[in-house]
Amino acid sequence: MSLREQYKKWQENTLKKSLEKTPERKTRFETSSGIEVPRVAVPGASSPFNEEESYLEKLGLPGEYPFTRGVQPTMYRSRLWTMRQYAGFGTAEETNKRYLYLLQHGQTGLSVAFDLPTQIGYDADDPIAHGEVGKVGVSISSVHDMETLFMDIELEKVSTSMTINAPAGILLAMYIAVAKKQGADIRKLRGTIQNDILKEYAARGTYIFPPAPSMRLITDIFQFCAREVPNWNTISISGYHIREAGSTAVQEVAFTLANGIAYVEAALRAGLSVDDFAGQLSFFFNAHNNFLEEVAKFRAARRVWAKIMRERFKAQKPSSWQLRFHTQTAGSTLTAQQPENNVVRVTIQALSAVLGGTQSLHTNSMDEALWLPTEKSVRVALRTQQIIAYESGVADSVDPLAGSYLIEYLTDEIEKGAQEYLAKIDEMGGALIAIERGYMQNEIQNAAYAAQQAIEKKEQIVVGVNEFEVKEERSLERLRVDPAIEAAARERLKKLRESRDQRLVGQLLEKLKAAANRTENLMPLFIECVENDITLGEICNALRGVWGEYVAEGF
Repeated sequence: MSLREQYKKWQENTLKKSLEKTPERKTRFETSSGIEVPRVAVPGASSPFNEEESYLEKLGLPGEYPFTRGVQPTMYRSRLWTMRQYAGFGTAEETNKRYLYLLQHGQTGLSVAFDLPTQIGYDADDPIAHGEVGKVGVSISSVHDMETLFMDIELEKVSTSMTINAPAGILLAMYIAVAKKQGADIRKLRGTIQNDILKEYAARGTYIFPPAPSMRLITDIFQFCAREVPNWNTISISGYHIREAGSTAVQEVAFTLANGIAYVEAALRAGLSVDDFAGQLSFFFNAHNNFLEEVAKFRAARRVWAKIMRERFKAQKPSSWQLRFHTQTAGSTLTAQQPENNVVRVTIQALSAVLGGTQSLHTNSMDEALWLPTEKSVRVALRTQQIIAYESGVADSVDPLAGSYLIEYLTDEIEKGAQEYLAKIDEMGGALIAIERGYMQNEIQNAAYAAQQAIEKKEQIVVGVNEFEVKEERSLERLRVDPAIEAAARERLKKLRESRDQRLVGQLLEKLKAAANRTENLMPLFIECVENDITLGEICNALRGVWGEYVAEGF
């Protein structure tokens, strides 16, 4: 009897009797992207295993095209993912203490959260920064702040990720200046800057300049790092914030890769060769609650990107085809109610990232829906990764869920949905035009609205929020940012400006404005500026004077 015949017989007899006795909980089961989850996946629902040739085409082997099963042949059997807890608050001194604490407890990479004024290019003493200094990240206005941030940390020996976009080149310049002062070989520096302005226009909003000069800054970084800092990831093309804004898993993959295509095209227009910079591109994804869909999402994203780079952009190096990514567990899923439940959510999300083949991982802390995380809560979040790594056994085999009929079905469905979105965006003229028309924003908003409606109607249960509520008194320790840090930062900047060579500062800012009107690479000039005590805000204001600021239109 064939499998098809056996399956039909099972439906008519075994299944029918079971449903008569115990009906299913829902009439339709689906993932967050609306993909229907089959009652039981069997060969043929998704059929990579019908023929050996089909298997190699869709899955291949780890470390080989199309990288569905991972970008390294041995994955975590050789080296575990980088455990990179995202941290930053208050002053550079306070955040430095948190970094040293995390490194002491086994963290293997640093990840910098900047405050809002820093993210949009303002110094701590700018009137617009009032009340926001150090609140959602660390305040960095000058190279001296950056030096304090990494005090007693050898930059040549640590991998650092910086979540910064519009002024990414300036913060990278400060990092390089600090490394040089430490005596480091900047060619050995390892890390990532997010540097993803398109997702800011689409989903997050911390942009400064209009699209054309913003893309120019990004390609300047590509070019400079390819030549001077070859081990640095020049961009972290981010789906994380797209997902946090409310997108589905399919939209997260599609819109992130569409932005990636736009960056590659911009670099090619700037005269770069694809194989000279593609190996320094990296990605940043969200790990959400729908466990199996998330595992499949990461696998599908790798496969789609490999095809794009090899077939569309004709990249020749296998390293140019690889989608390497950092993952953060989903902040938007954390609840203020029963915050201890967030430990469970984060564990499930982190496990999906590991089973999906992430290169580095941040696990959110249980109290982040309430306030900045305390030392105890970040330690629990880090221990979650360490328990997965050293006690669960899931890191001992490469892509251990491959071959699951359901995982392969979901991987195929996510790839198909993402390709449909990519085709629509191509028809519009690319990601930037799709963003300018509001297409991506509207799709994300519609998905977010549908998800919220499902929660309100209790079609989607959120434990402790719309079901299983309890009356509780919160006993968690709270971290507070001292408002006095703002006054101290203003005083430091006042002294800095009084002690530096004002004539040289004026000359360098004029030189920067002139260069911004031309086409030369701005990164060497950024480094020269910060090394001569010109602040982040002063550099950004000089560029604002040349390029103006971006103002989003209503849709």
